Amino acid sequence: TPLGWPRIAPGLYYRDAAAAIDWLCRAFGFSVRLRVEGEGGVIEHSELEYGEGLIMVGQEESESTTPRFPRRRISPLSSPGNTQDLTIYVDDVDAHCARARAAGATIVAEPEVHDYGEDYWADRSYGALDLDGHLWWFSQRVRSPA
Repeated sequence: TPLGWPRIAPGLYYRDAAAAIDWLCRAFGFSVRLRVEGEGGVIEHSELEYGEGLIMVGQEESESTTPRFPRRRISPLSSPGNTQDLTIYVDDVDAHCARARAAGATIVAEPEVHDYGEDYWADRSYGALDLDGHLWWFSQRVRSPA
């Protein structure tokens, strides 16, 4: 693994990546590690951190711009459905939900405990949609396996 990188770093695409970066920082608590703007302020590459986690946010493409990537990259707004869910563990899920709600996140599942039994774990979690409809789950571990 490269120094300073997690083992997995998903890339998410937005119709307005610059606005999405600002919103993700305000609503969900990400911080910008790197933001590369191209012509006209279009986001060429970005890296946002949350604790030791990392996501990359990019601009939606109406068509593929390179033979290296033959499929275009799109926002859920341009798709008939969600293509992935992202889960992040936070320290205080209720405070995090309140922050996201205040910033305009659509809360699709209110915070509640999901208990998988004594042999497993229990998490308090909520679900939210961001500006473009990416589905996020934020969880707080409330009990570890016995």
